[in-house]
Amino acid sequence: MSMDLELAGRTALVTGASKGIGLAIARALAAEGASVVAGALTGSSELDELAGSADVRVVSVDLTTPAGPGELVDVAAGLGGIDILVNNVGAVRPRLQGFAALTDDDWDWALTINFLAAVRTMRSAIPHMVDRPGANIVTISSVNAFLPDPGVIDYSAAKGALTNLCKSLSKELGPGIRVNTISPGPVRTDLWLGSNGVAATVAHGNEADPAEIVRRQEAQAATGRFTYPGEIADLVLFLASPRAANITGSDFVIDGGLITTL
Repeated sequence: MSMDLELAGRTALVTGASKGIGLAIARALAAEGASVVAGALTGSSELDELAGSADVRVVSVDLTTPAGPGELVDVAAGLGGIDILVNNVGAVRPRLQGFAALTDDDWDWALTINFLAAVRTMRSAIPHMVDRPGANIVTISSVNAFLPDPGVIDYSAAKGALTNLCKSLSKELGPGIRVNTISPGPVRTDLWLGSNGVAATVAHGNEADPAEIVRRQEAQAATGRFTYPGEIADLVLFLASPRAANITGSDFVIDGGLITTL
């Protein structure tokens, strides 16, 4: 017996949807019959292909600008309202030179793309969600929100702020709008595995092989591997559905057992 997630006909807004986790989420929502508005800075052939075969609208937008999130929300709101908002956009630059080397510009970059983009998107979207039964927000945070790492010190701080904000919003917006976060560990995306990803950057700084950096990281998880984007997308589908109607203010870790504490 299949589980009907009752997402058909719902309008979903996904940020950072051109690749990786965001693309998997947009694909999964569309497969469940949702109308998806997919925001991305540059887009991708995969996202274009998805838009050609499903109810997916691609919006080219720079979410690091003050006006970008509002422009994206306006497109989704123009469809009649927003039922589901997935804050996914984010980025990391490994910091190998230590805290003192980070400039104000470095901090501005990290806090803008990992925190303020979500702040602005939610501030714009919430007025279009208040009268929608079952409306909810799912935010992709990170285990670094509670596993601070000096190697990604600005990213960790930004994700900590993001998770904190979403918990506060769950209290303010309940019972009308549910707000939850997902905290992935390492995921098989360009953020970790790309030519400028974490593994390549750390390897370059330590004169090591990127594949070896990945193997060492995978070995720290109980499952011995990274998470796949589709596994996060499946969790988003459940949290966004009426099946999770009494879940709000919660954080869901999906990290293969990397976090060893309770």
